[in-house]
Amino acid sequence: MARRRRAISAKSRSRSPSCERRTRPRRRVITFDNRGVGASGGSTPDTIEAMARDAVLFIRTLGFEQVDLLGLSMGGFIAQVIAAEEPQLVRKVILAGTGPAGGPGIDKVTALTLRDILKGLLTRKDPKQFLFFTDTEHGRREARAFLERLKERTDRRDKAISLMSFRAQLKAIHRWGLQPAADLSRIRQPVLVANGESDRMVPSENTLNLAARLPRGELVPLYPDAGHGGIFQFHDEFVARALAFLEARPDA
Repeated sequence: MARRRRAISAKSRSRSPSCERRTRPRRRVITFDNRGVGASGGSTPDTIEAMARDAVLFIRTLGFEQVDLLGLSMGGFIAQVIAAEEPQLVRKVILAGTGPAGGPGIDKVTALTLRDILKGLLTRKDPKQFLFFTDTEHGRREARAFLERLKERTDRRDKAISLMSFRAQLKAIHRWGLQPAADLSRIRQPVLVANGESDRMVPSENTLNLAARLPRGELVPLYPDAGHGGIFQFHDEFVARALAFLEARPDA
């Protein structure tokens, strides 16, 4: 029986329409909302491991025998667990703006997120501008462009996350940051790792750490003057590199 190989995004909230549009002509892309988020019902788990189990169940319910995973931020935590726990299910992995369990600064994401949400309320600006982009003239310009691109999606837009689900997500991220250092040697698949050079949410040193410790890790040079949303800021470059990675032969 031939294997089905598809790209799965572990987190659909705040995804970039431009990345999806450039990828879909050559890859089937399936994005989904985790349990209790967006259009998905149920209660949001408060551990990354439980979220990973939900994602595996989703993939298998769709009938896929093997997939490629793309995980951004918390989605990258989830993708790491799936790749380690379900090695036959995962062919290749792309990790963006993320880090390993116990990575430096990840346990501070909750405080940083709440502070920037408050800043957004006080300044009447979208907190993604502060969380995802650098506070430079170029970074602010890229943030405005990104927020405009999000408006391109006119159908099936994400519902606002509930306070209960938001708290569960922050709790899961905090727990991930406090865990002992992950054994990344368990992830034997090829992994492409990308981020901006100035990620405030998941410090960019975690990206370098992942690329160095993963047995088959491959680093995209950190995007200049870019933060947590580096792959959105450099979407053309990222999509081209991601497609080349996914389409390369295993021994290439």
